[in-house]
Amino acid sequence: MKPSFQLIDSGWDKVIQEAAGADRTGLRVVCPFIKVRATKRLLTGKRPDLIQVITRFHPGDMCDGVSDTEALRLLLENGAKIRGVKNLHAKLYLFGDKRAIVTSANLTEAGLLQNHEFGFVSSENGIIERCHEYFDNLWKRAGNDLDLARIEGWEKRIESVRVAGSRPSTNSGLSDEGTDVGLEVPTANVQPRVEEASQSFVKFFGEGHNRASMDVSVLEEVEASGCHWACTYPKSKRPRRVEDGAVMFMGRLVEGPNDIIIYGRAIGLRHVDGRDEASAKELKRRTWKEDWPIYVRVHHAEFVAGTLNNGISLSALMEELKSDSFISTQHNARKGSGNTDPRSAYRQQAQVQLTKEASACLNHRIELAFAEHGKLTPADLETLDWPKVQLNP
Repeated sequence: MKPSFQLIDSGWDKVIQEAAGADRTGLRVVCPFIKVRATKRLLTGKRPDLIQVITRFHPGDMCDGVSDTEALRLLLENGAKIRGVKNLHAKLYLFGDKRAIVTSANLTEAGLLQNHEFGFVSSENGIIERCHEYFDNLWKRAGNDLDLARIEGWEKRIESVRVAGSRPSTNSGLSDEGTDVGLEVPTANVQPRVEEASQSFVKFFGEGHNRASMDVSVLEEVEASGCHWACTYPKSKRPRRVEDGAVMFMGRLVEGPNDIIIYGRAIGLRHVDGRDEASAKELKRRTWKEDWPIYVRVHHAEFVAGTLNNGISLSALMEELKSDSFISTQHNARKGSGNTDPRSAYRQQAQVQLTKEASACLNHRIELAFAEHGKLTPADLETLDWPKVQLNP
């Protein structure tokens, strides 16, 4: 028989699933960051009779991708009542009168499956009663219930910031709208969760006849390409495969020796005809866009500081992972026919889709590069050109 109080430091997804199955009479959640995939698993099976959620009403978090409006929509569709508290940092999960979970884990893929999180699960009456008291007290002070109209308003504002590349100074317009109950501002460093992305690509900049020197500064390269807010494509190759939330690694063709150097990454937006095409003003600023006028807009771009020497070699990655480098070569290797050589797979392509293995490897290596060399600062990025953005009220 399992103990009534248990300390937990791993396997949070299974712990929460088991607790959810123990009592479906009620589900109460206090959690600042909530993502849709984790929420779907929490709601698997018979829907709880009552669902109450206290979270952060912070569109800036949602723009950064650490929470998402899809999760809030899903909760509303399942009959949940949702309230927002400013500066919320606590995480509590209550399952009827049977289980209480207090943990450092948010309701996200990273929190439940990847991060090292610590807390406890208990079926002791005294602990459950005290947790209910905490929840009920916070719920009474947490303001009005969330409705769909408010979510739609957030989504419009978030889209306007993302379409404009999420310029560092614009996120100040996406502030915490939760009820102020006197909580201190948390010290957590909020960053987009790139490891949760379902897609990742290397977008190539430059061509075989105009390779860059490894001594070129990354800031100069970003300014020339405009990749801080858009990846460019030829007229004949609209990038239909890229979905919202895809990670776009920026790769520059270089010489001495010939290679492709990854010097940054960003979060991509699905291509929209009409919206994602170079304007007359943009064509005038960068005349080469006459041949590359199609966009995948990106937001939350971050780049290695210094020169291209500080970036990551795609050749080294291909040498290590071989056919597991790209989706196409991995697929061919598994079926036993077709091209399995990654060096042939990306030729004459504007981009190439990475496997999960390659994406994880690149994310790890670029984090190491950021740690060793630093990133282009918000002040650096503010000096660049940005599309105009109008925040909707």
